[in-house]
Amino acid sequence: MIEVLFGGRGEGMSRELCTMANDRMKAANGSIVFIDKDSNHIYDLDSGIRLINAADYNIDGPKMFSGFISGIAAQDFDIEAIFVASFIKIVRHPVGSLEGLFKFFESFSQRTGADLVLEINTPDECPDYIKAYVKQ
Repeated sequence: MIEVLFGGRGEGMSRELCTMANDRMKAANGSIVFIDKDSNHIYDLDSGIRLINAADYNIDGPKMFSGFISGIAAQDFDIEAIFVASFIKIVRHPVGSLEGLFKFFESFSQRTGADLVLEINTPDECPDYIKAYVKQ
């Protein structure tokens, strides 16, 4: 499953993403991973959630991000969900150019059984290929 929190700055999506991760952790049998552009949310997340500071890995583009996600899954076989805050800042590409990455997310989620929840904070309009994933 892929779910997207899509909106503009200041809409409380980061707080909602942290709440979703913490709620998921309460019932988790496997690992929960939270990827962010920095470590600012370390005190907002349950201590059982694995927080990854993406800035430590110099991710530069969608191909590199897909490899990064694959590496996380290869290292930890029981991942239930991956939450990604500040997705556009991590991937460093305009949201309209990421359709191929979302196709990867679909196959990744089906193959591994891991859910992906992404926070997309941008003033841009939501592309059609993302609309099916947007949380209402």
